[in-house]
Amino acid sequence: MSDQELTLPVTGMTCANCAATVERALRKTEGVAEASVNYATERATVRLTSSGVDRATLVQAVERVGYGVVEETDDEGGDPVAAAREAEIARQRRAFLVGAVFTVPLFALSMARDFGLLGMWAHDAWMNVVLWGLATPVQFYTGRDYYRGAAKALANRTANMDVLVALGSSVAYGWSIPVTFALASGSTALGEHVYFETAAVILTLIKLGKLLEVRAKGRAGAALRALLDLRPPEARRIANDGTEADVPLSAVEVGDLLRVRPGETVPTDGEVVRGRSAVDESMLTGESVPVEKGPGDPVTGATLNRSGALVVRATRVGRDTALARIVELVREAQESKAPIQALADRVAAVFVPVVLVIAALTFAVWWIGVGAGFADALVRMVAVLVIACPCALGLATPTALMVGTGRGAEMGILFRDAAALERARALSTVVLDKTGTVTRGEPSLVAVDALGAWTEPELLALAAAAEAGSEHPLGEAVVRGARDRGLDWTEASEAVAATGRGIRARVGERDVRVGSRRFLAEAGVPVETGTPLAEAHEAQARTALWVSIDDGLAGVLAVADIVKDGAEAAIRRLTDDGLRVVLLTGDNRRTAEAVARQVGIAEVRAEVLPDEKAAVVRELQADGPVAMVGDGVNDAPALATADVGIAMGTGTDVALETADVALMGGDLAGVPKALALSTATVRTIRENLVWAFGYNVVLIPVAAGVLYPLEQLPMMLRQLHPILAALAMAFSSVSVVANSLRLKRMRL
Repeated sequence: MSDQELTLPVTGMTCANCAATVERALRKTEGVAEASVNYATERATVRLTSSGVDRATLVQAVERVGYGVVEETDDEGGDPVAAAREAEIARQRRAFLVGAVFTVPLFALSMARDFGLLGMWAHDAWMNVVLWGLATPVQFYTGRDYYRGAAKALANRTANMDVLVALGSSVAYGWSIPVTFALASGSTALGEHVYFETAAVILTLIKLGKLLEVRAKGRAGAALRALLDLRPPEARRIANDGTEADVPLSAVEVGDLLRVRPGETVPTDGEVVRGRSAVDESMLTGESVPVEKGPGDPVTGATLNRSGALVVRATRVGRDTALARIVELVREAQESKAPIQALADRVAAVFVPVVLVIAALTFAVWWIGVGAGFADALVRMVAVLVIACPCALGLATPTALMVGTGRGAEMGILFRDAAALERARALSTVVLDKTGTVTRGEPSLVAVDALGAWTEPELLALAAAAEAGSEHPLGEAVVRGARDRGLDWTEASEAVAATGRGIRARVGERDVRVGSRRFLAEAGVPVETGTPLAEAHEAQARTALWVSIDDGLAGVLAVADIVKDGAEAAIRRLTDDGLRVVLLTGDNRRTAEAVARQVGIAEVRAEVLPDEKAAVVRELQADGPVAMVGDGVNDAPALATADVGIAMGTGTDVALETADVALMGGDLAGVPKALALSTATVRTIRENLVWAFGYNVVLIPVAAGVLYPLEQLPMMLRQLHPILAALAMAFSSVSVVANSLRLKRMRL
């Protein structure tokens, strides 16, 4: 068995029925376990059960049913559909312009004749021949795509929008030809009105709608292309002899040294070897504040080096980089199907055949039942065929998903698939891990209390000197705190650590101890004066570090895992949205409750082991869907158990592979933004489906003539002309895409 997955960029699809045809063809191919075709992204995702099935076999299956596949490129993370889409836009533009050039004079002459503006020429036989001549290029050049598409559909024993358009325009055009010959011979047996302008305007308006639709679909995928464009085309590689040269990005290998100058984009994932700088990671994480980088710090490809020059050793290249994995994750989400789309797929499968039956019944009822003329009945049938094209139905869900997931990627919010995006809007509870999620996940120096004659800078400088060689997290926090305050200190001449208790060092002429109260007391240091300070800090979930200098108590330092900036505001937003927020941690209850008070969380589950967190999530699920927010490592079981797992971090493998949603930055504000984006996207999908369904449900009966007996209504509503039907059909598709594009401007 193989779980290999292939993606094929498919060309030639014109509606959801075309996508369904390609999907069926792929599923029938031996060795294919599952196939999903997305009309909006024009891509087919195929999961294989047999390693013997190759790409060529799948391409043949697609081509057998009349569609094409774009050849893959060697460009890492490139979009093979982009060039094909640009070519498609150019082709649709040419077809529309040809249609417009002939349709405008054709429509003007027809209207002038109908309003009696042509005088004695109005009913001359040659006038119909002129109209015929103008209509013919439109019918067979502008409309050729619909004939080709209809032929493919009928050959596959199905029906799509091309069948409706080709049939509707052909009926109007074809009927007008014998009328033209009859009038030329002096006979009015077939009537006096021709419908060349109807056929031409239908095709030109629908082609305009298709052009606008293709362009709008391109804008819907703009976020993904923007991510791809972040990659620089070249990198400056440093050779072993120290010389430098610009090389294509594809030539960079793991281990290469790369120079990144101020203002340049980091070419690939790596580690800083030399230099210090501030790096702007907002294009990947959504966080606007540049991050300080120095030797040993990781950097991510496609981020922007703001100030100093850096020398970076490449650690991941090509498809292994964070950007490439992010692009692939966004693509997978855009190409997946939301559960809400299932209804649209079922309707689309039977829609066109039902419309053909309705059109035939409309013609029969008006010609035979009502007794209207053959031409009037024909016009009714054409209006039904044209108004019913199901383009909007096929675009309703995938375009909203494309824009929604793309907008999320721009903000550093990655949804694994459409189902996760849909589930995120229905949550009742959000469970937050403490360490690394609500707090920064590392101890920081938060207070310096000096006693006696010592000042705070003197106390901290001596403590930092004693801890300078320590690898203990608390000691490192003291050193960072002193460095952040701009302090300098004398290097300790000797240092002896007492494991789990503290450290003693000689700093200049001073004997310095830093550690627990017991560590100092055992050395004979009087500690009573520091007790109130220490207890006050411990009441706030801080760790107290006692400092003595020359056997006298000099002060108390407080170290804590501090709450992340913006955590309180993010949690307030979640509770304001009606969500139950629970803090879940393995830390002791006193610390957990102190953190919960700082950020406004009322419910705390403390002292829970990592393997017990999933059980707590299952318990909370009894009251409704639950989201678990964690760092993606020790929280993995709980993330997998939750209805929606949200991983914090900077794109680690675990975060991307375990969670339903990955927040590329460490900002907790991403959680309410992700939920708001989910709600907005699902709302947009529903609006699109209501419009697409409602448009057809309402206007097909109008086109069939159910309002004709209501004489108080305007004739435009009582008898929907095929030209108005074509205009409405084109508008429906564009309006669905335009509604989806509103997500790009939504404030989260």
